[in-house]
Amino acid sequence: MPLPDDLANCLVLNTVAAARALVRRYDAKLKPFGVTVQQFSLLAAIRYNPGATAAALSSRIHLDRTSLIRNLDRLELKGLARRVDGSGGNMRVSQLTDEGDVLLDRLLVEWQAAQAGLMRGSSPEETAAYLKISRRFSR
Repeated sequence: MPLPDDLANCLVLNTVAAARALVRRYDAKLKPFGVTVQQFSLLAAIRYNPGATAAALSSRIHLDRTSLIRNLDRLELKGLARRVDGSGGNMRVSQLTDEGDVLLDRLLVEWQAAQAGLMRGSSPEETAAYLKISRRFSR
């Protein structure tokens, strides 16, 4: 039977707790702009991967296909992105709208400030170690 200390040191439980806290923090920063962290990452993925399939975008931003489509629908309703059907029934995202491009530029500034704030109090070595470990676990 696991001991309380075993659970307190569980990598999965601590990772989930950290992820939820980070998403809440970033969602709060992005709320005034009318988007979530997932929608922000999707806007950036669309800009930097033009014409990508939904499956490719899903893999790129670590979002399951259903959540990606739901968020893309929301971005379309807001007039921030548009999509077209590709050959063979593959849904492709064509591009951000002008409004989406302008918003993403603003969001990137907010993201950079949030990143800087989050990293305050951590050394460059700690940040590098965290990223190395979290990337390994996410494979």
